[in-house]
Amino acid sequence: MRNLKLTIQYDGSRYCGWQKQPDFSGIQGTIEYAIYEITREKIKIEASGRTDAGVHALGQVANFKTNSTIPASRIPDALNAKLPKDISIIDCQEVSEDFHSRYSAKGKVYRYLIYNRPYRSPLYKNISYHVKYELDLERMKRESKSLLGTHDFKGFRKDGSSVRGTMRTIHDITIEENDGLIVLEVYGNGFLYNMVRIIVGTLVDMGRGKIDKSMEEIIASKDKYEAGHTAPAHGLFLKKVHY
Repeated sequence: MRNLKLTIQYDGSRYCGWQKQPDFSGIQGTIEYAIYEITREKIKIEASGRTDAGVHALGQVANFKTNSTIPASRIPDALNAKLPKDISIIDCQEVSEDFHSRYSAKGKVYRYLIYNRPYRSPLYKNISYHVKYELDLERMKRESKSLLGTHDFKGFRKDGSSVRGTMRTIHDITIEENDGLIVLEVYGNGFLYNMVRIIVGTLVDMGRGKIDKSMEEIIASKDKYEAGHTAPAHGLFLKKVHY
């Protein structure tokens, strides 16, 4: 039996998220059905992590076990012929039997887009967070550096999250702006549920002058209500998974 690793891009706008659903409204089930169509095998694909409804991917990774003899180099074209246009397999590699997309991962890079103009853009409406207010970008950049390193990010997770450990390490974070489009990228060893979106919401609230406390103080408080709002899902992209 072979173990195949897929790299996947998708526009999450019309999906309920990664997780498989009976009506194929999840990305997982849509891909599994396409695999069935080319292999006639009912398999389960394992992803690096579940993305929420509306979240996109530039480099989601998933793997599955198969008895199919189709060469890995031909899998992307075969699956893309069966998949809807908003999901694309951009790479396939045969990997070791013990490779697991989630448990073998060493870190992830997320990208978040903010469209910072007075009026909304129909071109960016499904892939960015429209913030019409002027933002203090320099303060946002400055405060974001306090996120670097290993911290207890308990205050940056969704209420009711059942995960026990809340220590995470942020290796790098960048914020760049070009013609009103702000691109935030964050690389860490792992992320809590809604962590990136709460980081973005906190930085936006700081940029608007709605939060006086420093990021360092908010992290130390471990209190979700000291942080800013949760930025919407549709501006978020899973960019890359590191192994």
